[in-house]
Amino acid sequence: MSIQIDFKKSGGLVPAVIQDAQTLEVLMLGYMNEEAWHKTQADKRVTFFSRSKNRLWTKGEESGHCLEVVSTHIDCDQDTILIKARPKGPTCHKGNRSCFNTDYNQNFIFKLADIINKRYEFPTADSYVNRLHERGLNKIAQKVGEEAVETVIAALAEREADFVNEASDLVFHLLVLLREKDVSLEAIAKNLEGRHQ
Repeated sequence: MSIQIDFKKSGGLVPAVIQDAQTLEVLMLGYMNEEAWHKTQADKRVTFFSRSKNRLWTKGEESGHCLEVVSTHIDCDQDTILIKARPKGPTCHKGNRSCFNTDYNQNFIFKLADIINKRYEFPTADSYVNRLHERGLNKIAQKVGEEAVETVIAALAEREADFVNEASDLVFHLLVLLREKDVSLEAIAKNLEGRHQ
């Protein structure tokens, strides 16, 4: 049984929250009527009903910065839509990553995993990730071990800034190791969530 969206509850428009499918950052809020919803489903690109233009408006129709739909979710009251999307360029018309212009991408670690993945798919000679990959699994695992030891030393004996730098190096190299082993961050998150239960 498919879930129906209740467009009548609020006069024909429902809020649509747009979230980056990879980083989970909230990018923007728009409104959809039933026609915009069906167009979004059909085209796999986010289309809103623009209240200022009083018409359907596909995000990026002028700028090219569209939002490609990855998945859609309806809330429990059936009157709000969550769309996980891949942004093609900045989402905000002011050129910002998000309309909420947060200080930083709170989930940059997912973005970093994507950057590493792209280095694997499209290698370049000047890429540190590609140099590690060429040296193989043993070298990558060794680097994770070295960075783990340096992180422990920094935690016990150095300034907070040093600890943050060493912990960052450790996380980066662990992400490369995960990619080398073809294990996603999502798999780690699901495993941790399962342990928590």
